[in-house]
Amino acid sequence: MLSRVADNLYWFGRYLQRAENTARLVGVQANLVLDLPRKIELGWAPLVQILGAEEDFRERYSDFSESNVVRYLLLDEQNPGSVAASLRHAREILRTVRDSTPRDAWERLNDLHFFLQERGEKCLPRAKRHELLTRISDGALLMYGILVSNMSHDVGFRFLRLGTNLEQADMTTRIIDVRSASLIRPLSEDLKPFQNIQWMSVLRSLMAYQMYRRSERARVSGPAVLRFLLQNREFPRSVVFCLNLIGTTLPRLPPSRACERAVERTRALVQDADLERLANQGLHEHLDEIQIGLGQLHEAISNAYFRT
Repeated sequence: MLSRVADNLYWFGRYLQRAENTARLVGVQANLVLDLPRKIELGWAPLVQILGAEEDFRERYSDFSESNVVRYLLLDEQNPGSVAASLRHAREILRTVRDSTPRDAWERLNDLHFFLQERGEKCLPRAKRHELLTRISDGALLMYGILVSNMSHDVGFRFLRLGTNLEQADMTTRIIDVRSASLIRPLSEDLKPFQNIQWMSVLRSLMAYQMYRRSERARVSGPAVLRFLLQNREFPRSVVFCLNLIGTTLPRLPPSRACERAVERTRALVQDADLERLANQGLHEHLDEIQIGLGQLHEAISNAYFRT
């Protein structure tokens, strides 16, 4: 396979996963605002921080209001992490690799792209936003299901899987980092009774609440949520699950010791973490190390397969 095609399939997987996670974040934040009492202020800035785009946002928007943040994350084409930009990039990539992917994936992606173009602005207000977010998340999952079920699991699919799982691991750590920041620090008396609601929002951001309850069989708590989202080997959005899948995919590609070492180092950071201690202090710094490891894994994959 040409390195250009492999690169395109890798990034297609990343963009598809990024669009779904971003849409889901916006939806869960809106529900969390409704769940918490009005006297507890819950800003929208953390959603921008999750994507590391705070500086870019400040250059073009006056404040972190709900309408500004929602527009920035969903429809702003100048924001490379927005849903609209991610789907546009995915569509451009899929146009060039249509011979390697099922035709249904192209048709479904076109449907979603034109839905955003034609009805995105009308669906931004809170009253109609649920339809938009559901269409995005369901559309992304449908496309991935088509690819998994109907695309030959050859070398191209393996690069697609690398991109999908690396993006999911990265998004999971970002969601934990920013969404749980206020939970790690000492809480005000007003906020303490609603701590579990906030931890549940972290789980729901990743569609993980039901599987968490089934796995842990306990009330929602900080260390248990961290253990499930970071170290669970069976939940597809956990960091360890994604790294394990990358680790089993790499041996079926041309050998690269640099990629294998990057996976091993990052997986060790996740598996060896003392989550009881991190729930009280040091979580942000540890998640930064994991994100740096994921960045190094991306660089290793790019150097090994796309820059030859």
